[in-house]
Amino acid sequence: MSKGRAVGAIDQGTTSTRFMIFDHSGAVIASAQREFRQILPQPGWVEHDPSEILQTTEAVVTEALSSAGMEAGDLAAVGIANQRETTVVWDRANGRPLANAIVWQDTRTDRICERLAREGGIDRFRDRTGLPLATYFSGPKAAWLLENADGVAEKAASGRAVVGTVDSWLVWNLTGGVEGGRHVTDVTNASRTLLMDLETLDWSDELLGAMGIPRSVMAEILPSIGRVGTGTGTLEEVPISAILGDQQAALFGQTCFRPGEAKNTYGTGCFLLMNTGTRRVPSTHGLLTTVGYQVAGSDPIFALEGSVAVTGSLIQWLRDNLGMIATAPEVEAMAASVPDNGDVYFVPAFSGLFAPHWRTDARGVITGLTRFSNKGHIARAALEATAYQTREVLDAMRADSDVALTELRVDGGMVSNDLLMQFQSDILDVEVVCPRVSETTALGAAYGAGLAEGFWDSLDDLRRNWQEDRRWSPQVSEEARYGRWQKAVARSLDWVGNT
Repeated sequence: MSKGRAVGAIDQGTTSTRFMIFDHSGAVIASAQREFRQILPQPGWVEHDPSEILQTTEAVVTEALSSAGMEAGDLAAVGIANQRETTVVWDRANGRPLANAIVWQDTRTDRICERLAREGGIDRFRDRTGLPLATYFSGPKAAWLLENADGVAEKAASGRAVVGTVDSWLVWNLTGGVEGGRHVTDVTNASRTLLMDLETLDWSDELLGAMGIPRSVMAEILPSIGRVGTGTGTLEEVPISAILGDQQAALFGQTCFRPGEAKNTYGTGCFLLMNTGTRRVPSTHGLLTTVGYQVAGSDPIFALEGSVAVTGSLIQWLRDNLGMIATAPEVEAMAASVPDNGDVYFVPAFSGLFAPHWRTDARGVITGLTRFSNKGHIARAALEATAYQTREVLDAMRADSDVALTELRVDGGMVSNDLLMQFQSDILDVEVVCPRVSETTALGAAYGAGLAEGFWDSLDDLRRNWQEDRRWSPQVSEEARYGRWQKAVARSLDWVGNT
């Protein structure tokens, strides 16, 4: 077993950064979390300050170690889970960001995607990447930065500018930055760029050329689980031994190691992933074919994914934009103040609709309002929107995989909402199960790092740690209301366009 009595995980999400420390049983020893700014320069644009992300990362590492009474040397390894498609560009000579990061929710690359789709449609690159052309993914964001951010193209041409997802930015800084930091990413994050070939697990020169991105700015692609580098600063001499996109980290943390096992994470967005083993399953129903994880020296494990852009962030929107609630947990009591949704449906297509629709022309709508409607109905409709969108994705997954799920493992912040989880079970007509450690994104990153360094011996060792906490079983059929939801979705389409 590796030296060190615990494993740490950096969980760098869309609205906050967390550092968690786990013992050998997978129990939480300590945790620290800090939010950071959401920068919204204009409609459809969402940005983060990369320096602020790095600062919050260093702060939570220090805070969690202190609260646990530990030093960095007590950690056998650290893993990183990150918001995936968010794209950073920085100067390798001085370490400074050259622009704000473009967040995965941002839609400014719609014209780049339209331009690329003129030859071959939105599925032009799907056979190689598993992805449709959409504003969601990192490649078009990198192309936009090269075309529009001041000085980026010139510095890229001179070899100073480098581009990466948030994992690349963090690893580069945590392994030395300008003093020899590694510019790397892993296969799960690379598979979200529209630039990596799923067959070769390498950048495609054809795809890079189509988007005008020099190979020289790109990170080296590594397996998800294996030694990446050695930490500096707050993580001095600690092995950094896993990188996983946050949703793949949650799949790993839920120990969904067998084909057909699936999890759904309820966070800023909602992401349902199913393990398909070493087989790449092409989707004909609007899902994504993505890399689930890869252990160094082994074949990659693939997954089908359904990505929903707005779930938890809709509750945040009710709080911050409308002032309906003071804190996110208050939404459950407000929704429970009415017996049903009063025929009100909320389609939160703030950034268009992701899986299974892939409609960038959609925008958010609330339908069915009457004089009878009140804030309780709107709160309930907002919660139910998460469950309806998950049902759409699960229906597509069943059609693509021919697998009838009997239970769905769930995690993320919204699983504490009992009303939502019960409605989710009802609308899916399956068992919904939450593990004892619900923050499985961080746990998955820790599992990967610990596995790489011998803190855990095998996948079976990890599976034995998984313990059920709560289970929701279907109680009533909600099929009629699902039909009403589908009508509401139709009302959200064709809003952005030429008219």
